[in-house]
Amino acid sequence: MSKALRIFVLFACGYFVSYVYRGVNIGFAPYMTGDLGLSSADLGLLTSLYFLGFAGAQLPAGVLLDKFGPRRVASLVLLLAAAGAVLFGLAHGVGALMAGRLLIGVGVSVCLGSAFKALAQWFPVARLPLLNGLVMAVGGIGGVVVGTPLNWLLGLTDWRIVSFGLAALTVFMSVALWFGAPEKPGSHAQGGLSEALRGVRQVLGSGMFWKVTSLSGITQGVFYAMQSLWMAPFMRDVEGLSASQAASLVSVVGLAMMAGSVVFGAAARSLERRGVSVFAFSGSGMLLFVVVQLLLMLRAPIPPVWLWAAYGIFGGTGILSYAVLAEHFHGTLIGRVNTSLTLVIFLLIFLCQVGVGAVLGAYAAHSAQAHFSAWTILIALQALGAVWYFWPQRQRSFSPAPPNPPTSPHASPSPSHR
Repeated sequence: MSKALRIFVLFACGYFVSYVYRGVNIGFAPYMTGDLGLSSADLGLLTSLYFLGFAGAQLPAGVLLDKFGPRRVASLVLLLAAAGAVLFGLAHGVGALMAGRLLIGVGVSVCLGSAFKALAQWFPVARLPLLNGLVMAVGGIGGVVVGTPLNWLLGLTDWRIVSFGLAALTVFMSVALWFGAPEKPGSHAQGGLSEALRGVRQVLGSGMFWKVTSLSGITQGVFYAMQSLWMAPFMRDVEGLSASQAASLVSVVGLAMMAGSVVFGAAARSLERRGVSVFAFSGSGMLLFVVVQLLLMLRAPIPPVWLWAAYGIFGGTGILSYAVLAEHFHGTLIGRVNTSLTLVIFLLIFLCQVGVGAVLGAYAAHSAQAHFSAWTILIALQALGAVWYFWPQRQRSFSPAPPNPPTSPHASPSPSHR
């Protein structure tokens, strides 16, 4: 196996582990509620702590990835997730559950950023939309696993044993990355901490960064907040599906997201050669995701399996934003660019997940009206993000100057992509 292929396989599998942790509470929730008497608000907060821990670790993770490389950082930080899974499985109170879930979020916080950083080091920028999409597809298998397969597994054992199994899988993944992933010589950022932090400020001070993030962040925040917890309750409370039917559709969404990530990634560069920028293509896909949400909320006369498949297909289109930003920043900043975008996305997942839980908890029961209220708010926020994303902006504010002379294939942004 070539070094480049080994890089892809190992880091994609690391992201798969991260994705399983992200959505596992969708299967655990009924059992934890029965065992520990958790409320909807408790579940929303508990599940969202993964995203809070994930988001809080992003900026230091970006500095570490650019300074020490994805192999060392990912393999060591994953051990925190394993410890968190053990604590979660041993917990007999909400406090311990929260601590374990937060630790898991911190532990897997580098999985996505390290994968994109490693791919940017080993592959030309023109191939990144497809490769990033493939990484998302491999991760999306985790979204399938937390549907019907997890539901079946929980019929054989309990959620605590599954947590311990995930801890063992995480340790295995850490060891595989440490010994199996090669290093890219000369790819690490030079300088001390102050210089690294200047790079973070450069990214966060970029108009292009926030323009891309305006729509990508909120659509991804909504998609993953729903997929990892609130999608199944919507299916049961609004569409009247059974638990097994809802679990099947959760797997459909995961499979559809995988397919969409690959198809959109492959199509992006092909369309770009025909004059459609990756920026515009990604934005169009995210707009279609909002349309699908409207159709679901309004109970359009379309079979649920097709609507939820479309939800998964278009829900992952925001992943192209990582490739868009890779064209506008110097190669030594890619780790901080990726983790800064991920920070915004996961903060929004946290807020969406807690917010939906609060809205549902404000009603006497999980009625269709409760879900309708929550979805209306989310769709309105996405519409505002779309206005910012597509609002004309002066070209000179799009690209920050690189901190060093261009030395990588990612160094010079091309006006044709703007």
